[in-house]
Amino acid sequence: MPTYRDLLSKTKAEIREVTTAEADELRTRPGVVLLDVREPDEHEQGTIPGSVFVPRGHLESRIENLVPGRDTPLVIFCAGGNRSAFAAKTLTELGYTDVVSMAGGFNRWKDEGREWATPRVLEPAQRNRYHRHLLLPEVGEEGQLALLDAKVLLLGAGGLGSPAALYLAAAGVGTLGIIDMDVVDESNLQRQILHNVDRVGERKVDSAKKTLSALNPDVNVVGHDTRLGADNVVELLSQYDIVVDGADNFPSRYLLNDASLKTGTPVVHGSIFRFEGQATVFKPHDGPCYRCFIPEPPPAELAPSCAEAGVLGVLPGIIGSIQAMEAIKLILGLGDSLSGRLLVYDALEESFRTYKINRDPKCPACSIPAEEIVIAEYDEHCMPHPR
Repeated sequence: MPTYRDLLSKTKAEIREVTTAEADELRTRPGVVLLDVREPDEHEQGTIPGSVFVPRGHLESRIENLVPGRDTPLVIFCAGGNRSAFAAKTLTELGYTDVVSMAGGFNRWKDEGREWATPRVLEPAQRNRYHRHLLLPEVGEEGQLALLDAKVLLLGAGGLGSPAALYLAAAGVGTLGIIDMDVVDESNLQRQILHNVDRVGERKVDSAKKTLSALNPDVNVVGHDTRLGADNVVELLSQYDIVVDGADNFPSRYLLNDASLKTGTPVVHGSIFRFEGQATVFKPHDGPCYRCFIPEPPPAELAPSCAEAGVLGVLPGIIGSIQAMEAIKLILGLGDSLSGRLLVYDALEESFRTYKINRDPKCPACSIPAEEIVIAEYDEHCMPHPR
């Protein structure tokens, strides 16, 4: 029966090894991926900057998500060069065509004084809290750290903002900004689940912060108890990576649209009416904008507010949750966003339909350079202002 040494010798004869110097040169080439296949405790003590971490025991199940291209040049390293040799053979058998193992491993790399760093990792309590995320190869520790680093602004702490904020906080989005200048009213409690009866009359941003901080202390909740206007919208958006739009009026939506184009901030849009809701994503200059979708607002009599027409209380929970999902997908770079697509939900039919939204090449907002967009207050007609 062959020994471990026999298997190792045979494996090394079947793969290609490179020296640490060669690996150091290879990592500077475009497209080359370094794979750290050590155990988590080894990785936490130091690794090669820019390398991708995947423990040897999870290599087969995770590699296709981390490195989908079979022709991607791969340099694999472990502590001493043995596990990486077995990993190189495994990847070759999986169809990867340009795989090498670094002889001597990270120990030799470090002993030679080459560049290394201690990676940022989750704390034990965070590993426990986000364990279900860490089990997903598409998220993992790197994705969870990206969520913790992300900054999302919620426009409104109402029907849509409530479920979106709760799920974003639960997911570990590190900074949640909430802009709302209203107070909690008893009539809000039918759908605005951030608040409760004890907080009637309290500022919504304060109530929201109490709820979200109690849910997840990892999250920094920043309250903006102010009206969104031309004088502050650009500054506000510049502080965040994504905006979740829970606005209930056209002037705010057009103002947000133009500011997002100017700052390059994606907007996850949602709206609700009676038993119907819709959601989409506006990625600045990469797909249609809100003005491409609705060039001009409908007459006021055709677009009553929820306060006038009513809304089923659970409806914003569904649409707000979809908005939270789209925001998380944008942060992690997962799947296909709703950019260029309108998702429409009918609660009475219990149906979802998707419609294509085309970008208007003559759109007065997204067809011009961002620096030429003028941010101004909009009147009741919400028409674009001349430059």
